[in-house]
Amino acid sequence: MPRGDGTGPSGQGPGTGRGMGRGMGRGMGRMGGSRPGAGPSGDCVCPGCGTRISHQAGAPCYELSCPKCGVKMVRE
Repeated sequence: MPRGDGTGPSGQGPGTGRGMGRGMGRGMGRMGGSRPGAGPSGDCVCPGCGTRISHQAGAPCYELSCPKCGVKMVRE
């Protein structure tokens, strides 16, 4: 706001900052659901055959292979 009157470059006025986006008020915590670092609970799921195993803290699901078909697991 070069003149201090609330005007400025297009698209950068009040209400367009980071805090006004999609994630406000959802109560999902800092990072949310299936993202890396989503916490110790949950399951690792095989996208190939659907096998589920319990997620172990400190071992990302994407580093684990499915015990049935060998495909890399994903976090759910």
